[in-house]
Amino acid sequence: MSNSPEKLEKIGVVGLGKLGSCVAACLASRGFEVIGIDADPAKVEALQRGRAPVEEPGLQEKVNEGHSRLRATTNFAEVVAHSDACFFITPTPSLPDGRFDNQYLMQALQSVAAEVRKQKKANYLFNVNSTVTPGTCDSIFKPMLEEILGGQCGKDFGLGYNPEFIALGDVVRGLLEPDFILVGESDGRTGVRLEEIYRRFCTNRTPVERMSCANAELAKISVNCAVTMKISFVNQLSAVCAKMPGTDPGVILGAIGRDRRIGSEYLKPGLGYGGPCFPRDNRLFQYTAKSIGVEAPLAQATDQVNEQVNARLLQTVLAHAPNGNSVAVLGLAYKPLSNVIECSTGVWLCQQLASQGISVFAHDYAANRNAAASLSAGKVQIVEDPIKLLDCGVFVITCPWQKYREVFKSAKNDLKPGSVVIDPWGMLKDIAPLLKATSYMDRLN
Repeated sequence: MSNSPEKLEKIGVVGLGKLGSCVAACLASRGFEVIGIDADPAKVEALQRGRAPVEEPGLQEKVNEGHSRLRATTNFAEVVAHSDACFFITPTPSLPDGRFDNQYLMQALQSVAAEVRKQKKANYLFNVNSTVTPGTCDSIFKPMLEEILGGQCGKDFGLGYNPEFIALGDVVRGLLEPDFILVGESDGRTGVRLEEIYRRFCTNRTPVERMSCANAELAKISVNCAVTMKISFVNQLSAVCAKMPGTDPGVILGAIGRDRRIGSEYLKPGLGYGGPCFPRDNRLFQYTAKSIGVEAPLAQATDQVNEQVNARLLQTVLAHAPNGNSVAVLGLAYKPLSNVIECSTGVWLCQQLASQGISVFAHDYAANRNAAASLSAGKVQIVEDPIKLLDCGVFVITCPWQKYREVFKSAKNDLKPGSVVIDPWGMLKDIAPLLKATSYMDRLN
């Protein structure tokens, strides 16, 4: 067998979705030779032609920068032949009990491992980026790879667990300028090799936290649990302020955020959390704790508060939509700069209102097409221009796209007399006096 170099230059990326395509393009833009693979031929063809295979701000720029070092294929043999390490970024869907499904990840690991053995590549590095249930690398992936490769993990090949902490709509910046890098390692050599990759990859001097794979698996979901607890704390405070005259959650949060033990990040009034990571990582933490006989009351309460926020939002809208008033739901993505609707408050609200026979109109700057597939045809009318919603009696901002501020500012004289604007984010607070014919609310009942 030939020995792979300690300094890894050639990297394969399995999975070219929202995260994988950005990882591949950013690696290539930073000087690595990259070959990506995906089951979707359209994504592969797009990268081969120098086009971003998915929509994400800044991705096309990185594809352009790294185009001469970036290729894609549907053939695992080609991936292994042109790489000394492989990053695995495949879907790991949630199961009903909160665990993550490993089937796609295992298929990819097995396919690459079979080619590594066939091509007699020594010291190959298998790096799992997809979030997995804690304990998976040691109990499932490691013995599986040892069996396929006929070798010892840490001696004949390396196994890393290296999840990313990114936000959709800001993936490129999040990859290149992370707060820290989390590296789970099967052995010290694997950790050194991964750390060396990130020292070259990141554009900031970020700390690299190296630990066992089990520690890293639990650390990944713990980060998101901590953030969601902070969000639910904000919503808990907002619920109290809504019933206590003379109090303002924004003012209170601005003050307590100055305490270094708390910090100001995520201390802003708004709605609950959604998207593809926060809700399911929180459930995964609860499953992990329960599987070893430990209760996780903080994680459970975090979810309960998040559900209560949606319930309060619905009740607030219903209280201001009597007599068949039409409702405009502004924002269908789970967050701005994204077209993802997974666990989206806007889509959920549309479904709830429509089920009660209310006439619902909706808009989003990026997620209209995705939302249309999830909303009942005829019960929710999605429009391409928010100006077309000005005849509605109730407006609800469910995703804080900054452009909505300009919509209301420019249309302040066109709103129906007696209409209501529900703005949990407080986006319009300073221009609310201009909305003379409108009742403005920046908090839920």
